Amino acid sequence: MAQKKNYGVNLLFAIAFIGGLAGGYLNLPWLDQIASIVSQIFINLLKLVSLPIIFLSIVATASGMKSASDVRFMGFKVLKYTLLTTILAATVALILFVIIDPSSSQVSMQIGDAAAKTNQKGYLTYLIKAIPSNIVQPFSENNVIGVLFLAMLLSLATLSLPNDKKELLHSFFSGLYAAIMKITTWIVYLMPLAIWAFITLFVRDMRDGLEIKSLALYLSCVVIANLVQALIVLPIFLKMKKIPPLKTARGMFPALSLAFFTKSSSAALPLAVKCAEERLKISREVAGFSFPLCTTINMNGCAAFILTTVLFVSMNAGISFSPIEMISWIFIATIAAVGNAGVPMGCYFLASAFLAAMNVPLNILGVILPFYTLIDMLETSINVWSDSCVTAVVFQEVSGKIVQANAEANAPFPTNLVQG
Repeated sequence: MAQKKNYGVNLLFAIAFIGGLAGGYLNLPWLDQIASIVSQIFINLLKLVSLPIIFLSIVATASGMKSASDVRFMGFKVLKYTLLTTILAATVALILFVIIDPSSSQVSMQIGDAAAKTNQKGYLTYLIKAIPSNIVQPFSENNVIGVLFLAMLLSLATLSLPNDKKELLHSFFSGLYAAIMKITTWIVYLMPLAIWAFITLFVRDMRDGLEIKSLALYLSCVVIANLVQALIVLPIFLKMKKIPPLKTARGMFPALSLAFFTKSSSAALPLAVKCAEERLKISREVAGFSFPLCTTINMNGCAAFILTTVLFVSMNAGISFSPIEMISWIFIATIAAVGNAGVPMGCYFLASAFLAAMNVPLNILGVILPFYTLIDMLETSINVWSDSCVTAVVFQEVSGKIVQANAEANAPFPTNLVQG
């Protein structure tokens, strides 16, 4: 039943895509006007849910974690390596973006004196605005950085509360997040109409000088960034910890294949745990703890997609970024990816949310959408591969302590007395 539904949705997307191409090539002013109205309504709806999605996804995820004292041993290691691999994924994406430069030359990154003079006063103002004077301000001003600051601040405060209050807040924020996602689901129903409008306007923009080559280069950035992360960065990460990458990949291959075809890290979770225990001989304690946590917060592919998409769409809308601003997006994309917990098309909607909050036209996102299915398959399998690498490293580091703790628990006398 679900498969038939997916076929129906894909068929509607295909019809909308073809209809948009036809509408754009007809070059009728009244049709372009209708497309502009439809796209603006859809963008307004995205803006309606954009900042709440960013805020609640992070807070709901963080409030569901164990307290810092409970996760200090194994949880800290999982979190540390999750953040490390996600930051590396976003960094690789940024480096490739700068090298390939998919955006047009007239809106590429400015490094000259003019850009420096423009931003000398702007950085201080930007930093001050990142710390809002009240809770409502960042939402009313579409201040993405301010919303992220509030989300992180509230997440840290929630983690420090007693369990009963933390569970109460987790229930509240999770329920609110579920309600926002239900609204987002309703917005998705309008997606075929929005795709038609976006494609129509995209063809019109192509007539005005937008190059199709830049879209191909953008897709290359996303795909290559994911492949570099999977085939180079993560294997080096394992090698540095003296874990054989090829053996690990072979052991996790069934789970990686399932993640690729289902496009769901959650669906691949049971098989991933089973492969880790039976094929890699990772203890049940580590695999059962690490994989669920990683599935929630370890989103390497998502971070690369968000960074590349936001920079590409923004630059094609005429926005330029200084080097420091582009580097800051490594950490913004990382935080957003960590908060992206099991949301359908989560990376796409988070990128849309950032762009909508920045008042960037979303026409190009409609063109990206048909390609996102393939990108999502690749990203999901890489997310599970990263989960596997983190779990393998954590097991190696904590297994010695677990063995020692078990030995002490089974010892006939306390260890310190025996030593004494």
